[in-house]
Amino acid sequence: MPFVRGELMRGVTTGVLVLSLTALAACSSGGSRTFQTQESGGGLSMFGLGGGKKASSGGASQPAIGVNGYLWRATLDTLSFMPLASADPYGGVVITDWYVNPEKPDERFKCTVYILDARLRADGLNVAVFKQVKDAAGNWTDATSAGQTETDLENAILTKARQLRLSNIG
Repeated sequence: MPFVRGELMRGVTTGVLVLSLTALAACSSGGSRTFQTQESGGGLSMFGLGGGKKASSGGASQPAIGVNGYLWRATLDTLSFMPLASADPYGGVVITDWYVNPEKPDERFKCTVYILDARLRADGLNVAVFKQVKDAAGNWTDATSAGQTETDLENAILTKARQLRLSNIG
């Protein structure tokens, strides 16, 4: 039987198509999930095994954020004067957009807050502040921000988180 290239290529193409469709079918989890209805820890893992814990409260499951809720809320409240660029409650990252103080239009600031722990702890929070100043040509150039600014923001967030916790307890 002579070698026929067309038959070999058809076989390879068919095999790739079947593998692609199988992989695509494995990605579906049964129903559509949105940001509001997504359950943390539930559903199937990457290898198709269950085993994740589902939070249950009287039959209805609530989506849970992956970080301390008091730190999360306090971060959003403390940075509410800055425009928000991105907020990831599951990863615990809040990124603001550039903020220009109306009293000093030649400098602007941007903050990134990382919530590192599910507990309300001082070391469960990391704040990075970026500063830019306008040069003579009108272009924004990077400048160093005072290290005290980051510390002051961390302290303000922690103080607000403690207040939120105390108001929730009492």
